[in-house]
Amino acid sequence: MNQKAVVLDAQAIGRALTRIAHQIIEKNKGIENCVLVGIRTRGIFIAERLAAKIEEIEGKPIPVGELDITLYRDDLTKKTDDQEPLVKGSDIPVELKDKKVILVDDVLYTGRTVRAGLDAVMDLGRPSTIQLAVLVDRGHRELPIRADYVGKNIPTSSNEKVVVELQDVDKVDQVSIFEN
Repeated sequence: MNQKAVVLDAQAIGRALTRIAHQIIEKNKGIENCVLVGIRTRGIFIAERLAAKIEEIEGKPIPVGELDITLYRDDLTKKTDDQEPLVKGSDIPVELKDKKVILVDDVLYTGRTVRAGLDAVMDLGRPSTIQLAVLVDRGHRELPIRADYVGKNIPTSSNEKVVVELQDVDKVDQVSIFEN
């Protein structure tokens, strides 16, 4: 695959997350009863960055949880090639019942990851609402799912791939488009 373009650099990612943090606070009239839940792997790091920005703005912390959706995926057999799936487990620090859960992921594409995330959250408790925050929405939905908070909409073709790299995992902050 060839890198076609870098569409977000470190500064642009920071600005997008600051905007999302403000939108979360505004929509929820503060952060009372809110919980950020990041979908493994990069969604967790984005959720942690959002939590830091929200705490900076509001002056109080917002709980952050980690969600492993491995066993909820509808494409599990295709992804694992007859190997046992690696389940890392979820870590949610608070009860989700009657909370406003903001599910956080890096890229919204077909909607299947988010659907698995919704199922996983519902198995952990019944929140009052579930909202979705993504760094990138690239289109091509297969399920009727949309994000409440989007860092950047990036129209893509189906033969392109959006790659989010974060300092925490990849030693660089950037979003790139690759093509075959």
